[in-house]
Amino acid sequence: MTTGIASGSANLQLRETGCRKPTSFSKVILQNCCQKFPWSSEVCNKLQIKRYSYPIGQTKRPFQTIITSCIRDESTKYFDFAVIGSGVAGLRYALEVAKHGTVAVITKAEPHESNTNYAQGGVSAVLCPSDSVESHVQDTIVAGAYLCDEETVRVVCTEGPERIRELIAMGASFDHGEDGNLHLAREGGHSHHRIVHAADMTGREIERALLKAIESDPNISVFKHHFAIDLLTSQDGSEMVCHGVDTMNTKTLKVLRFISKVTLLASGGAGHIYPSTTNPPVATGDGIAMAHRAQAVISNMEFVQFHPTALADVGLPIRPLKTRENAFLITEAVRGDGGLLYNLDMERFMPMYDERAELAPRDVVARSIDDQLKKRNEKYVLLDISHKARDKILSHFPNIAAECLKYGLDITRDPIPVVPAAHYMCGGVRAGLQGETNVLGLYVAGEVACTGLHGANRLASNSLLEALVFARRAVKPSIDHMKSSHIDQSVSRWWDPPVVPMQLGCSILDKIIRRTKEVRKELKSIMWEYVGIVRSTTRLKTAERRIGELELEWEAYLFQQGWEPTMVGLEACEMRNLFCCAKLVVSSALTRHESRGLHYTIDFPHVDEQSRLPTIIVPCSAMNRTWSSRQLHKQQIC
Repeated sequence: MTTGIASGSANLQLRETGCRKPTSFSKVILQNCCQKFPWSSEVCNKLQIKRYSYPIGQTKRPFQTIITSCIRDESTKYFDFAVIGSGVAGLRYALEVAKHGTVAVITKAEPHESNTNYAQGGVSAVLCPSDSVESHVQDTIVAGAYLCDEETVRVVCTEGPERIRELIAMGASFDHGEDGNLHLAREGGHSHHRIVHAADMTGREIERALLKAIESDPNISVFKHHFAIDLLTSQDGSEMVCHGVDTMNTKTLKVLRFISKVTLLASGGAGHIYPSTTNPPVATGDGIAMAHRAQAVISNMEFVQFHPTALADVGLPIRPLKTRENAFLITEAVRGDGGLLYNLDMERFMPMYDERAELAPRDVVARSIDDQLKKRNEKYVLLDISHKARDKILSHFPNIAAECLKYGLDITRDPIPVVPAAHYMCGGVRAGLQGETNVLGLYVAGEVACTGLHGANRLASNSLLEALVFARRAVKPSIDHMKSSHIDQSVSRWWDPPVVPMQLGCSILDKIIRRTKEVRKELKSIMWEYVGIVRSTTRLKTAERRIGELELEWEAYLFQQGWEPTMVGLEACEMRNLFCCAKLVVSSALTRHESRGLHYTIDFPHVDEQSRLPTIIVPCSAMNRTWSSRQLHKQQIC
């Protein structure tokens, strides 16, 4: 059954109707209007969702694009494949599709600056004879609070080992034990040792190997410092079709349009809607927001994973001179290796909350720490690994040891001050089993996608695994779509080009940037205070109201300064994406009347099996009430 509800209207009645498949259920949020979609037989203006005639996991018919020719201009580039993002998902996909066509890898900063690069723990996969795929499946489903799509989980756990072997064949170097076999670590929520790692810098090693392979591929062009502004879409009957993406070179401030037959969105998450996050500065939810504006279906945005152990700078002997842009992660593997959590009185507290103690899933540990901090009015707790052998600590966690030592802390002797921080979005753009979306020609992989693997809470080290598996699974349908498509150069004229607002002058632009930074800080504060680890309906509604008011106030300020709808700037575009993602999180959280996984609310503190449904947000074009909700370019009539 599916459930329809208007976003931001908690008093509307719910009506239950048909379902996509017997084992997959959905809550559907309609963003203030209704519109027909290719996978829906009917969406009426009574907020009912009828039985899907097209399941998300099914392959669509090919779409042929034939357009008259025009003159090529320097502001437009043409590729068979456009890949937005340079983490593990985007790079792995690019290497495969490059065997069949030209590829543009578009990345917001330097190619290595991605969530992948900051992933310390490792990649989970069944590589030990005593382990089994079934055990990995069950661990994933339990951690996901039984909201996972079981078919997706089985696919990922089954195909994962081969994806790891492919990385090794490409030159990724992982740690081995004394017996010569891969050293497999264990992390919270896992019943076996199955974490492949490269000390505590696994993501960096994977990124290194993939970037090296990318550099030597003549079919791949990397465009660094290109901020993705909006997806280029058109309507083909009932189908929404993606034709590429508009970008802005943040160094030269030139707008560059990419026209492509296939687009892969692999742009990462939205950790920076919160004031403290382990995500790099580039993680401002750009991909999720772009996809939402382009009519893609969004799912499970209420499930924001807070990593329980980020370094608490306030507890270091020598504090950093300036506030970090992103919190330094203390990997799950520290607890998996025997690290214990204490409050400031050196009382071990995790056994009071869960029988699995420090090895409980992240949501349990994060809530337990949050409870300790609030009860004791303290700013951090302590994670102690010093009872382990010094040489093992330094060999397993060299990066963490070096970072802490900068600030006078020796982790082989002293406990580490830690605090929860926003870490991972379990929700995102709804994807089928081949990474396809409801927008034709648009595929997703990595943290930007919601495949159903994570359910209500991601199992440790399953994120890199999911990215690898779905990047590979998206290859064949992408190639098929590319071969059935033909794009002529005049397609670029279909949309008004974005404009860099240099004519406003430096003083006006400086004022806009300063005000935007203030608004960004205020949004983060609202999200932490009202949409954090523990929630309530009253607090969520307060967040919804305050975010809406803040957004309208900020937009009014922009337009008073002479800003126009087609104008683009890095700070302004990031801000509208942050607003979009924050609203998606709040809207989704308000519709879940239970506590499940990462979504815990004091008003509904228990699991409700009737609510065991993914949250689905169905956008539509009539919701363009604000600049932040609207695509910057308007389709022209040809």
